[in-house]
Amino acid sequence: MGGRRLMLVDPVAVNYVMSRGYDYPKPDFVRDSLASMAAGYEGLLTADGEMHRKQRKILNQAFSAAQVKSFTPIFWEKAIRLRDIWLDFTASPASFFTPADPLTTPEALDTLEDVDPEPATTNTLSPSALTTSFLPNPFASFVPSKASPTFSTTVTSRHAPSNTTEPSTAPCRLDVLPWLARATLDVIGAAGFGYAFNSLEAAAERRENESELARAFAVIFATARKFRVMTVLQVWFPVLRNFRTENAAMRQATATMRKIGLELIEQRRETVLSETEKVAEKTTSIEGDKTVLGRDLLSVLIRSNVAEIPTQRMSLNEILCQISTFLAAGHETSSSSLTWTLFALARNPAVQHKLRAELRSLSIPSSLHSHDASPTQSPSSPNLEADPHSGFFERIMQLPYLDAVVRESLRLFAPITTTMRVASADDVIPVGLPFVDRRGQQCEEIRVRPGDIISIPIQALNKNEDTWGVDADVFRPERWTQGRQDEEEENRKGACGRRTAVQGLWGNMMTFGGGNPVNGNRSCIGYRFALSEIKIFLYVLVRDLEFTIDPAIEIEKKVNVLTRPCVKSEPHRGNQMPLYIRRVPTDIHHEDVYHH
Repeated sequence: MGGRRLMLVDPVAVNYVMSRGYDYPKPDFVRDSLASMAAGYEGLLTADGEMHRKQRKILNQAFSAAQVKSFTPIFWEKAIRLRDIWLDFTASPASFFTPADPLTTPEALDTLEDVDPEPATTNTLSPSALTTSFLPNPFASFVPSKASPTFSTTVTSRHAPSNTTEPSTAPCRLDVLPWLARATLDVIGAAGFGYAFNSLEAAAERRENESELARAFAVIFATARKFRVMTVLQVWFPVLRNFRTENAAMRQATATMRKIGLELIEQRRETVLSETEKVAEKTTSIEGDKTVLGRDLLSVLIRSNVAEIPTQRMSLNEILCQISTFLAAGHETSSSSLTWTLFALARNPAVQHKLRAELRSLSIPSSLHSHDASPTQSPSSPNLEADPHSGFFERIMQLPYLDAVVRESLRLFAPITTTMRVASADDVIPVGLPFVDRRGQQCEEIRVRPGDIISIPIQALNKNEDTWGVDADVFRPERWTQGRQDEEEENRKGACGRRTAVQGLWGNMMTFGGGNPVNGNRSCIGYRFALSEIKIFLYVLVRDLEFTIDPAIEIEKKVNVLTRPCVKSEPHRGNQMPLYIRRVPTDIHHEDVYHH
């Protein structure tokens, strides 16, 4: 159709494009897809230019290192609750069941089928089909995670330890994906907005009814993820975007999100304004009070709405878009990362054993160890100064092997596998090494023109053998430990000392985006939040639970916005990650193994 597509794996070229977010914005069809899930074009993921610059400056306060530390009690509370639910399953296998994904509930999908004027097309591709084109998700064989039939809790002898005699120590098979999705949804609701989804509790109590906001998100996500022939046609022929239709369920869901968003804003506004008046004599910054309601996400958004300085002010619609944006983006990426990390640990029992030894070498404070009580701090009003366990949580963040495991998992299983940009003007992209084009000419640059689509294959870059060595496909956390990390850093320099690794925001990889913004920063603003959440959950879960997997099961990646797992032999059951879980006795001496 006369269009041009460029896929970049040259690190110099990738760094050039990714560091210029405003010169190389997201293509319109990508922004359309994101806007359909974020309820508008004024959220951080879809805004551009000066609006994005303003939003980024304001929201940086809500995701500062100090603010993220104030959320760790919430991470701990939800992780403990999830662990207790899973421990109950190991103690009483009869109580075991698999809940629905909180944002793709069967009820929501049934509603969509009743009113959708444009039914989704039948997927005729192979179950192993992956997204390989420049489109965001046109050929992904995605099936929403519906409530699955109960897995059998009868485990063959090869899964159960030989010395196991009590039923409570026998492993049971559990789909960890929907449980982690529910836990992380509860986290972002509480930490960001003081909203109680109670998604984890609803599943634990086997209640079918979700919160009103969760049901609305379910409808929106189910609609946005549907593959239609029209989706492809609208990419190739933009004029067709003018003929979009929105079904009744989608309109109702969007209205529900707006209503609840306005309620959250109204509930918090009075308190924020009161706090603002108290500190008005001390500061004119929207950052305001740094205790109680100072820098949590919703407070920052509200302060920006009433700021006197126009460049620090967000409109009501912008705030509503941020709420839906961060609820959507702030939980699925974390749950996906946690799911893949548990999968990697289940596949690598020696790594899991070594990690558990390190986790158990860090003792839990007695105030938290009493039945692993949750902190009493209110999720809706984090206090940056008052958490008595901040030192303990900080020590978790600094555990070296835990950090290595998280880094290696995020390298191999990036939640977002590909990102796309479009050239806004004629430009010349530099390359690290010369290449020969199809005409046989040697080139040291790539010329692009307006409208050229550029694809950055994040997962391919994260597994590039030129950067990570011949074992780039191998889960080996030791590559990140001190000493070896310095050695591999030297290996990532090619001829003439040129770097062969991308300049990522975190860890020389593109999982969280580029790390050297020149004109517009589009890297992940919540990466500290995600890393802290992932580490707290792993500390709680892996410390007391052992994860294994049936070696006969083949897990494959399904790409639909995010990378989610699927059992290759069970495509009809949708996204799932079935693992065996078993309580780990508290008297096992892991420390000796770890230090050895």
